[in-house]
Amino acid sequence: MGRSDIELVARRWIEEIWRPGDLATFDELHAPDFRDRSAAGRGDTRADYRRMLEAFYVAFPDFHTVIDDLVADESRAVVAIRWTARGTHRGDYLGAAPSGRAIDFAGIEIIRVSEGRIVERWGEWDGMSLLAQLGLW
Repeated sequence: MGRSDIELVARRWIEEIWRPGDLATFDELHAPDFRDRSAAGRGDTRADYRRMLEAFYVAFPDFHTVIDDLVADESRAVVAIRWTARGTHRGDYLGAAPSGRAIDFAGIEIIRVSEGRIVERWGEWDGMSLLAQLGLW
């Protein structure tokens, strides 16, 4: 799998799943043995990750992600994505009741791709900013 192929998977992941909150291509893009290496206290399987996304999009139904930087390492089949996003807090999240506020997000995701599917994910969000915007810190 070449650089353009792994970049395409990463772009599709953001543009088809994360940007619109649509899980139609989730199974196509995530390998059955997918592992979330940044599971933050939840399970790390593909099913666990999907449940997290479903709950996240209840809390932020209009979440919209923009790719700020995307860097691919073809030799390791790894892609790093720096992103920003915004969504309206419409459902319970991290113990905070819906506020109706627009919340800004920023983070970095690293994914490893094998045979056209994501097999591992590491991700970090600006948690302190998120907690402050939710009124939890």
